[in-house]
Amino acid sequence: MRLISWNVNGIRAAAKSGLLDVLRGAGADALCLQETRAHPDQVVSSLREPEGYSSFWAFAERRGYSGVALFSRVLPVEVTTGLGVPRFDAEGRVLIARYPQFLLFNVYFPNGKMNAERLQYKLDFYEEFLSRLVDLRRRGERIVVCGDYNTAHKEIDLSHPKNNVKVSGFLPEERAWMDRLTAHGFIDTFRMFHSDGGHYTWWDMRTRARERNIGWRLDYFFVSDNLAGAVRDAAILPEVGGSDHCPVSLTLET
Repeated sequence: MRLISWNVNGIRAAAKSGLLDVLRGAGADALCLQETRAHPDQVVSSLREPEGYSSFWAFAERRGYSGVALFSRVLPVEVTTGLGVPRFDAEGRVLIARYPQFLLFNVYFPNGKMNAERLQYKLDFYEEFLSRLVDLRRRGERIVVCGDYNTAHKEIDLSHPKNNVKVSGFLPEERAWMDRLTAHGFIDTFRMFHSDGGHYTWWDMRTRARERNIGWRLDYFFVSDNLAGAVRDAAILPEVGGSDHCPVSLTLET
């Protein structure tokens, strides 16, 4: 099963840049999108219900903000949204799809750059989410967590680590949360296949950083350790344009 995750920076804009062509051309069995910035009734029918796929949406109460969506060739057993915490669920950041072989979380983690209040919101979201994952893992669930984590985990995951140690997205407390995620048995699948640097998923569009590959790796597929044996490939797809992020992929033997 081939899974693709992509922060599209607005699904309507991405659609004009060929989102459906990406969906078909990549051979995705499931495409997880973040930062859709749309309710389903705001998109054209061909995008709301792509041929051959079922679509599922989690959206913010505020229109034009946040949101995630799942296009799935394989019909999930069950789809739910949110964490059951109103202040998080109001922003439409979590969509959970249960397949027979695993539980898929499609998540648009908060950005903490705006101010101290939003940073705290991000850290609180992190804590609530990790608590949920750990509980599910203890019950024996096999879990995939994809999305825009809005944090570069290690120095190798961004171009200029020393210049960004005081910037949200590379703060010690944000990176420590990712350390705790791995300590609880969740594996960064890209690093199962690629140990070198220079691989990024987000570039600042204002400075044309993508042309120079001055970027950050903010988008990930993590899996629980009891699913690691099914991982066959994990990759970054920097050739795909249409957003300031590029897609990442995961292939599982299911």
